[in-house]
Amino acid sequence: MAPPTKKNGKNYSTARFGWICAGILVCFFLLMFRVGYLQLLEHQQLADQADQRSIRTQVVPTNRAMITDRNDAALAVSVSSKDIVLDPKHILDTQTDTSTERWQSLANVLKMPLADVQHLIQANARKRFVYLARKVEDDNAAYISKLHLTGVSTEQDFSRFYPMGQDAAGLIGIVGQDNQGLEGIELGFNPLLQGKNGLRVYQKDGSGAVIGVIKSVDPVPPPNVTLSIDKFIQYVLFSQIRDGVIANQADSGCAVLVKVNTGEILGMASYPSFNPNNYANTPVKDIHNVCSSDSFEPGSTVKPVVVMVGLDHKLIRPDTVLDTTPYTVNGHLIKDVGHWSKLTITGVLQKSSDIAVSHIALALPATVLPAVYRSFGLGRPTDLGIGNESSGYLPAHRARWADIERATFSFGYGLRVTPLQMVREYATIGSFGVYRPLSITKVTPPVMGQQVMSAEVVKTVVHMMESDALPGGAASVPQCLAIAWRSRRVLLRR
Repeated sequence: MAPPTKKNGKNYSTARFGWICAGILVCFFLLMFRVGYLQLLEHQQLADQADQRSIRTQVVPTNRAMITDRNDAALAVSVSSKDIVLDPKHILDTQTDTSTERWQSLANVLKMPLADVQHLIQANARKRFVYLARKVEDDNAAYISKLHLTGVSTEQDFSRFYPMGQDAAGLIGIVGQDNQGLEGIELGFNPLLQGKNGLRVYQKDGSGAVIGVIKSVDPVPPPNVTLSIDKFIQYVLFSQIRDGVIANQADSGCAVLVKVNTGEILGMASYPSFNPNNYANTPVKDIHNVCSSDSFEPGSTVKPVVVMVGLDHKLIRPDTVLDTTPYTVNGHLIKDVGHWSKLTITGVLQKSSDIAVSHIALALPATVLPAVYRSFGLGRPTDLGIGNESSGYLPAHRARWADIERATFSFGYGLRVTPLQMVREYATIGSFGVYRPLSITKVTPPVMGQQVMSAEVVKTVVHMMESDALPGGAASVPQCLAIAWRSRRVLLRR
């Protein structure tokens, strides 16, 4: 075979060069087509992916409103704190050594084993945000920041501090880790206590450094909430009810002081109590307000109301003498603790006679007493906004009553009330038959209220009730009420 001539070799080289150029042009046009496709058709999708990698949105929390007493003394305040946050994916992707002395210092400040920190990172290997610790004091958080640990950052938060501690814990309540109310005023007033969080949108580079702020909205703090409570009165009430419960080896107790011409609650204490600044190990049964959440049969505390109804319906007069000989109703014996053959109406209250008030109740239509009890505030919630309040139980719409049920109903059985409802009953008596809703916030001017019982009748019974504290009275019975009429304040102590 003859070797190619120079002319054939030159044609071959030219053809190969042409094919190479054609291939380059094809690749160029394909590349330009791809670029055009991405720019025109997938531009937004690519931009969104880039934003997801580099743009961050951070909520800037606002502090929770301060709760103060009627004289502006602090009862609950927000204190600046920090959350310690991990980026496990970044820590692992950068192969960060978490066994160094600086990581050990982190664990020491947070009072947790280093192994727990390492386990948290490994257990959340694909996550970019994990809380390591919440509500860390600012000084400790500043120290952690100075360690310059990869994948560890701090975020602004607030902790709640309660200056009165256990003295007002049942009333004021507590918040959770997310600063949402869990009990007491913190729960009931939660919408009012929350401000409006701010917002910060920023861009980060590959190393995590902030390279620009895109949008910033400042947080809006809420106004303070002023209660009707007096700090000094609250302290005295708590001290007294604590000592009383301990001395009598009782399960629980509560005390409430009300300004009857406004319905303002000046103090509300319950025991057992707890430390709201450190309640992690507190039994759940102790984290509640006895005054609003516990209910019981009121017993003899309703007898003054029964006497008022008897006077109002002209069944008795202030000088009426009632037969208090024990008697039987539906096969049940009704008797008093002591034995008195006859008692005046004043004597009925002084001796706390079950027999006498049952006679009055049986002479009334069955629907009268439940309706009057309800008008005085029994068997319905106070709606104070203190969270987890019991409504009690009052058979106000019951159609049929046995005589024995009507009789026992007159001395406080067959219904359940909370201490706050009983306070409302006696505040109505203290304002001479004017019913006013109770209030845990300051009331200015006083609420007019509704007259639910004749003022003359109530004043007559109030005068009789004063004899209860005199020699021979029944003021030493277990469920008693001490009423300071001259100051027109009602103190309920259960």
